[in-house]
Amino acid sequence: MAILWVNLVVVYIASFFSRHLATPVTIGPGPLSFRPNRWMTAIVMATFVLIAGFRNNIGDTFFYMYAYKVNDFTWDQVKAEKDIGFGILQMILKSYTEDPQLLIFLTALVTNVLIVYVLYKYSRLFEVSIYVYITSGLYIVSMNGVRQFLASAIVFAATKYLFVGSWQKYFLVVAFASTFHGSALILIPIYFIVRRKAWTLSTLAILFMAVIIIIGYNVLSDAIFAAIADTHYSEYKNFQEGGANIIRVAVGAVPLLFAYLGRNKLREIFPHGDYVVNMSLLNFIIMAIATQNWIFARFTIYFGLYNVILMSWVISLFVKRQQKFIYYAILGFYLIYFYYENVVTLHILYKSDYLKF
Repeated sequence: MAILWVNLVVVYIASFFSRHLATPVTIGPGPLSFRPNRWMTAIVMATFVLIAGFRNNIGDTFFYMYAYKVNDFTWDQVKAEKDIGFGILQMILKSYTEDPQLLIFLTALVTNVLIVYVLYKYSRLFEVSIYVYITSGLYIVSMNGVRQFLASAIVFAATKYLFVGSWQKYFLVVAFASTFHGSALILIPIYFIVRRKAWTLSTLAILFMAVIIIIGYNVLSDAIFAAIADTHYSEYKNFQEGGANIIRVAVGAVPLLFAYLGRNKLREIFPHGDYVVNMSLLNFIIMAIATQNWIFARFTIYFGLYNVILMSWVISLFVKRQQKFIYYAILGFYLIYFYYENVVTLHILYKSDYLKF
């Protein structure tokens, strides 16, 4: 766990100075903004990639490494498995090396570079987004649900198309991401749902429909499991993980509460704020459902990153004299949550053959 604390300190300091060394830019019709320093941002990316890329445990990392070692990844095998894109990736990598660390490093590279790049473009306070990305637990989750988080990062990189309404380009990216994890296809109907003004009755009704769609996806999965009952995937049919922690649901609600109270100002300073709020609201609703069964929480992988963006804008919704207090309150409370979730609850240990603390 020590290296994860070092990671938090290093990337926060680098992202903090990246904002203070920022250059002024204009984003859309909104007011003058500042783009974080690229070199300091590169340090953030490199730190994330090195630590995530050189791990050999956490979540299902061991199983991905083991599968890479024992499988041959022939064309027949790749075509027979689900998520053909991930199979092709492994097939290509294995033609160069038998070492599964390359697979872990490459997925960490793509995932974290894409995520940090989007946060770099759309965060109000870059270091707050980076800090919340770690302390909300998403960075560690990226080392667990490897394929799904990779797919999420690919779609997250298409945030520009979501904001400007280029559905053709957005759908192409989603289709590509679905070759790594098929659940990414759920973002196609979600696209039409979130591109609306936030906090209206029609939006809330449509968001409710979105939850039905997501629940329906899992209902359909029963038919899929029946079809693969004689394969090595059949054990997932009876897989039960319990419910999500209610504290995690409460943490997800915090930026939404402030976004609602400051909704008019948010629209003034962030032209795309409504879409980010709607994505964050979906994240909260799904996490609330996940208190009954953790399997639903896996869908928050696609929406939780927008909570990170939203939190970086929350501070600006307060009057000037309160902003410093809110800034430090966010740092403090998220730090407590990070310690509670990863040290007290999950007992996270980081292991690596390359990085030892």
